[in-house]
Amino acid sequence: MQKRTFAKEFKNSDMNDALELLGKSIARWTDKGDQSEAAIPGLSLHQRKETTEPISLLYEPRLCLIAQGAKRVLLGDDTYVYDEQHFLITTVDLPTFAQITKASKNKPYLGLVFGLDLQELAQMMVDSKLPSPRPQQSNRGMAVGEITLQMILAFQRLIDLMDEPADIPMLAPIIQKEIYYRLLVGNQGARLRQMLSGGSQGHQIARAIYWLKENFTQPLRIDDLASKVNMSPSTFHHHFRELTARSPLQYQKWLRLNEARRLMLTEFKDAANAAFEVGYESPSQFSREYSRLFGAPPLRDIANLREMTAGEGSQVFHQAN
Repeated sequence: MQKRTFAKEFKNSDMNDALELLGKSIARWTDKGDQSEAAIPGLSLHQRKETTEPISLLYEPRLCLIAQGAKRVLLGDDTYVYDEQHFLITTVDLPTFAQITKASKNKPYLGLVFGLDLQELAQMMVDSKLPSPRPQQSNRGMAVGEITLQMILAFQRLIDLMDEPADIPMLAPIIQKEIYYRLLVGNQGARLRQMLSGGSQGHQIARAIYWLKENFTQPLRIDDLASKVNMSPSTFHHHFRELTARSPLQYQKWLRLNEARRLMLTEFKDAANAAFEVGYESPSQFSREYSRLFGAPPLRDIANLREMTAGEGSQVFHQAN
């Protein structure tokens, strides 16, 4: 019994040391700003020295890992909390509200985002001959998993490559494949394999989401979109909501309103023109739905965003960790 306890403590010590080193590496590369787009494709590093209010964000397929601090993500009525012991994984594009809940000047929030190439993951699943996934209790496109020492060490090696830029093209893909493998065989591997299966309902919904993102300004007919992914309208609607916590129409509305917000904030469009550009025909309907999502009518909301500290407003549209 004593040997087992000692082994567990030794493992926890290794984890803590690895997280501390990872946090120092992230801090070093983000000291001059809250966010650093790393030289490694798909990897970004983040530092914040204070907590934040909930911000509307689109989480693309990604793994989010925190070396120090904590964050909360709201997906519909579901809440996902992740911290130094837990990572967040997203398998499809999901409209969310995200909030950093643990950060200070003395102990800033330090995290990273690692984009997932679903095609590469699918190929690795085939090449590795991993077993077929079992049905999941939850079919949401977002989940929280336990961080492992192997995952932390792999990300540390990936960040270390930033000091040797000439090595990135050759070595980064190797480390990225290791991270993919760790994900596929880890505690959220079954969810990933289910999503990646070519004939799965999650895969079909992902195709529909891609179409919506490319055509969100156009009128939406559920029957037509369901037909595009070879599903009946009722089955499509059910699985779309199950995966994203929204109906297809609610998803389209979120895309429209967030793009209108971006147009007003960064391109200085007025509310009427922004509404028209994203597909609204009624300014009053646009204002009502905008207020419902963001908690204030367009003019007041944009004015509030512009009063934030330098750079804060633009971060509303970053797909951050």
